[in-house]
Amino acid sequence: MTTDDSSHPLLAAIYDPATALAERTLLRPHREYLVDGLEGRVLDVGAGTGALFPYLVRVPDGDAAFHAIEPDPHMRRQAASTAADLGLAVDLRDARAEALPYPDESFDVVVASLVFCTIPGAEAALEEVERVLRPGGEFRFLEHVRDDGWRGQVQSLVEPLWKRAAGGCHLTRQTASLFAADRAFDVLELERVNLGVTPVRPFVRGRMRKRV
Repeated sequence: MTTDDSSHPLLAAIYDPATALAERTLLRPHREYLVDGLEGRVLDVGAGTGALFPYLVRVPDGDAAFHAIEPDPHMRRQAASTAADLGLAVDLRDARAEALPYPDESFDVVVASLVFCTIPGAEAALEEVERVLRPGGEFRFLEHVRDDGWRGQVQSLVEPLWKRAAGGCHLTRQTASLFAADRAFDVLELERVNLGVTPVRPFVRGRMRKRV
């Protein structure tokens, strides 16, 4: 879906070069965490330019079938190119996380990495994650969230400009609290990771299981 708020050609053009060092260093172990032991039908919610795709190719052949959504046409085009370069078979669709184009209970694992900060309707997106997960399925995530103290104040101060420059990215979302409070899931792991540099720190990562 190509609408004004989901199309960011400049951001798409600079995103990979701007994040290359962080991807090779700080984020690598956390992306590995997201794909560890993946099995079944897997959905990457908000694939961006395909940052998770190099890790998905490490999953043994036949263990998983990969699907992904990305509403930004420029990022989606880069993600498709990344998948082709890697030889990764992924069903990549134009869709928003608030309206996933899949039947109920159709995935074994849903993965979200650095995406809930940009989703306009985070609560609706989490409801959609719940809907498309089978009972007992896993939701895995890596997200940056609001910090404490003076760092949180800095985030609040720069957020209006940051959102305009970074494709709607929110710096002050309490994403971990949103996830942990959802009664449809049992929290398996939830960890705060003090990596990154203000205003993009800290991160939270974790796994939750949809209740049967």
